Amino acid sequence: MAKLTIDGIEVEVPNGASVLQACEAAGKEIPRFCYHERLSVAGNCRMCLVEVEKAPKPIASCSYPVAEGMKVFTDTAMVRNARRGVMEFLLINHPLDCPICDQGGECDLQDQAMSYGNDSSRYKEPKRSVKDKYVGPLIKTIMNRCIHCTRCVRFASEVAGVPEMGATGRGESMEIGTYVEKALSSELSGNLIDLCPVGALTSRPYAFVSRPWELRKTDSVDVMDATGAAIRVDVRNSEVLRILPRVNDDVNEEWIGDRSRFSFDGLKRKRLDRPWVRRDGKLVPASWPEAFSAIVQGARGKTIGAIAGDTVEAESLFALKAMLAAMGSTNLDCRQDGAKIDTSRPDYYLFNSGIAGIEQADAIVILGSNPRVEAPVINARIRKRWVAGGLRIGVVGPETDLTYPVTQLGTAPRDLIKAAEFLAGAKNPMVILGRGALARHDGAAVLAAAWDLAKEAGALREDWHGFNLLHLFGGQVGALDLGFVPGEGGQDMAAMLAGGVDALWLLGADGFDAARISAGTFVIYQGHHGEAAAGRADVILPGAAYTEKDGTWVNTEGRVQRGRMAVPPPGEAREDWRIIRAASQFLGVTLPFDTLEALRMEMAAAHPIFARLDQGPLAGCTDDAGPTAGGTLVVGAAPFALPIANYWQVDPISRASATMAECAVTYLKPQPMLAAE
Repeated sequence: MAKLTIDGIEVEVPNGASVLQACEAAGKEIPRFCYHERLSVAGNCRMCLVEVEKAPKPIASCSYPVAEGMKVFTDTAMVRNARRGVMEFLLINHPLDCPICDQGGECDLQDQAMSYGNDSSRYKEPKRSVKDKYVGPLIKTIMNRCIHCTRCVRFASEVAGVPEMGATGRGESMEIGTYVEKALSSELSGNLIDLCPVGALTSRPYAFVSRPWELRKTDSVDVMDATGAAIRVDVRNSEVLRILPRVNDDVNEEWIGDRSRFSFDGLKRKRLDRPWVRRDGKLVPASWPEAFSAIVQGARGKTIGAIAGDTVEAESLFALKAMLAAMGSTNLDCRQDGAKIDTSRPDYYLFNSGIAGIEQADAIVILGSNPRVEAPVINARIRKRWVAGGLRIGVVGPETDLTYPVTQLGTAPRDLIKAAEFLAGAKNPMVILGRGALARHDGAAVLAAAWDLAKEAGALREDWHGFNLLHLFGGQVGALDLGFVPGEGGQDMAAMLAGGVDALWLLGADGFDAARISAGTFVIYQGHHGEAAAGRADVILPGAAYTEKDGTWVNTEGRVQRGRMAVPPPGEAREDWRIIRAASQFLGVTLPFDTLEALRMEMAAAHPIFARLDQGPLAGCTDDAGPTAGGTLVVGAAPFALPIANYWQVDPISRASATMAECAVTYLKPQPMLAAE
């Protein structure tokens, strides 16, 4: 540790820390453009100049290491003049287009020009002009504004692992771009917008839409994948205009995937905003009482079952399970993909190491998964650990570009023998099993074999739990925690679709082929988008999307998080738990709660995990007994198939999004949404 003084304040920081970090530890604000806490140091902008005793000139604090006894001054005449000079140089070629710039109102250059700049410029010559670059359908470039901080270049190379951004030319001829103009091939490209300190990189879908001071901001949680990233939903009137990440070091740091960020325009397309009832073979609009009466007529006194979707919040799942239990039914399933998951213990289906725990691993084997498209932020965390050094990564499954080097160990479950050899000798080995690897006829055997692999590698210890199941969507773990699976004597999804029930309640369930539903089944569809499942329904109940309700979701590591209503549901649509509560009254099995708070108390009493908000997984494994193989003792020879072929369109919201449709056209050749089972 080194002791130094900052403006007379004594601080102690680790050896090797920069002067800028020491200034922050002392509570001093240092302006910067190129420096970012999660990127390497570039020292380009020189805005962070400070004065150091006995130094002949100001030093760039971001790249200057601390020394014992150093005396630093952050607000002297020398520092103020130096910063004014740097700001004057930065503004020499910057266009005066703040009134039309989408960055206006939240621009670092504006803020720092006001705080540290001068009120005049000596530059009278013509400003340079730089051609705008095409970098894809998500990012708009206005390169006249670029100040060459290279944050975008470093993020693409270091975090996203797609080194497609760079600088060409030198001096005044220097330009940032992709050299050969092309769309950035990263699922994290939208984070460049947040990183850009000026208006050179802005959101293309958001261009000229709104000003930041017009927006109402609501903290929420992302459900587009199972990471559970912290997000902020920006709304004007009753329309979602932006989704941005919030900082959560344990989960997403400060990044989110592009589908999570840009698919929100699907929230206003193909929406269900009123109840519908099928009469004489045709769906016709109906009132809520008429819809509930139709449900009573079609489902009361009959065998009923329910299938839950992948992004449904816990409150609605708990209410639906309670209603079916009151009707004497245990026909429940939340595994639309048919994944063979043992729910007898939570650590059989959780990412037990925790997302942040990836940084402690020294050997990782990925089984039947492509985390780059299944969970881009988690994939970036794996890359971060690889960049730090001392990590080897093996893959059993199809060959894919994961943005970091891997050792291909095979393609089928029988290659787990090689995986065991690969993990041998590791201090903190980690097994990451893709959920798609369990959506096979031998899925239960694959789960048991993956657990045995972790056990053999020494990954199941009291101080380390290295078995991890990577889910695909934000509602999948919460449903498993609630036990939304067949109870005693209950039927699973395949049996229910084949005609095992007389009435079928689909709660946001759009992830399977609706043509599989038996012709004689009475179908109730409750959801927010009118897709194929809604078209097959006899009664449609319009629900709320994740931005339109207060709800609880559980991410892949078992972290319970709350999302909040940012906008009301459209038209006559209602929050899903309220719909189920009203339906229970019509069906004669009235649920014992009238408010969300009462529901949550009931849910926490029945499932204590939901009383532990925002807590990561418990450390270590105290019982290494593995899951049952479900009668399938031997894994099959068929190679693993990845569950997501089209990252951009995998759920009702993203399939309704025009932005995601444009991305799919840009990045993909025509192919089905899901790989063949």
